[in-house]
Amino acid sequence: MNHSMRSADLPTGVTLQYVEQGDPEGVPVVLLHGASDSWRSYELVLPHLPGWIRAIAVSQRGHGDASRPRTGYRTRDFAADVAALLDALGIPQAVIVGHCMGGDVAQRFAIDYPDRARGLVLAATRSTWYDHPDIRALAATVAGLEDPVDPAFVRELQLSTLAKPASPQYVDAVVTESLKLPARVWRSLFDECLSPEDPAPELGRIGAPALVVCGGCDSLALDQQEGLAAAIPAAVLKTYPGAGHALHWEEPERFAAPLGTRALPRKHTALSH
Repeated sequence: MNHSMRSADLPTGVTLQYVEQGDPEGVPVVLLHGASDSWRSYELVLPHLPGWIRAIAVSQRGHGDASRPRTGYRTRDFAADVAALLDALGIPQAVIVGHCMGGDVAQRFAIDYPDRARGLVLAATRSTWYDHPDIRALAATVAGLEDPVDPAFVRELQLSTLAKPASPQYVDAVVTESLKLPARVWRSLFDECLSPEDPAPELGRIGAPALVVCGGCDSLALDQQEGLAAAIPAAVLKTYPGAGHALHWEEPERFAAPLGTRALPRKHTALSH
C-alpha cells in the first residue's frame, strides 16, 4: 500500500513528520514509536494494515526529521503534540498505538484527552521505567553521550531489543534514524524515563478499550504487563511467546492483525476478544 510523507506545523511549537496511508475517511490509527526511533519503526507493520484504516505513523519531537527543541521532552509534551496533530488533521478521535516510550505517550494522551482516545494498543511499555535496573544503567551511559553519538552504541542498543533476527537492511535503517538524535535529546528522553512520576494511579480513569501486548522474551517490559492491563478498566493482555522488546519488527504481520479487527468504535467490538 502506498504511503506519503507529510509534515505538520503545530501550535505546540514543533513541526512533526508523519507518513499516512489508507482511507482518508477510515478509522484513524496513530502509530507512536519508542525512544530514538521514528515513523520507520512501523515501516514493516504498515503493509499489513487493511485499507479501511487511516494509518498515521509519526516521527515525534526530537526524532527522525521532526523539530528538535531545546526543551519539552516530558511525556505530557509528546501527548500534547498528538492532540495538536489530530486537530491539524481534523480528527476528533483516534486509536493510539504506542511502542515503549510511545506507549507512555499513549497512556498520558488517554488520561489527559479522554474524549479523544478511541482505543489504545500499548506495546512493550510500562507505567514507569523509573525502577528498572537496565533502564537506570542505560540512562547512566546516555548521560555521558557526546556528539556525534557513537554508531556502535546505537547499533548495540537496537539489536538488544530483538529476540528474533531482523533483516540487516532494516536494522541499518533504524540505526540511521536513531543517529539523527543529538546527545542532548537522548539525555532529555532518559531524564524523563528516570522521573519518579508514575501515572499508575491515573490509569483507572482511562475509558478507552486497550490492548496491552508484549513479547514473552521482553526483559524491559514483561514484568509490568499484568499490572498495566489490570489497572486499565477495559484492557486485554496478549503476550507473544518468543518475541522480544521490538515485537513489531520481529512479527509485523502478527502485530498488525489485532488492528485489522479491533480498530472499531466501542459500540462494535473495539479491542475486545
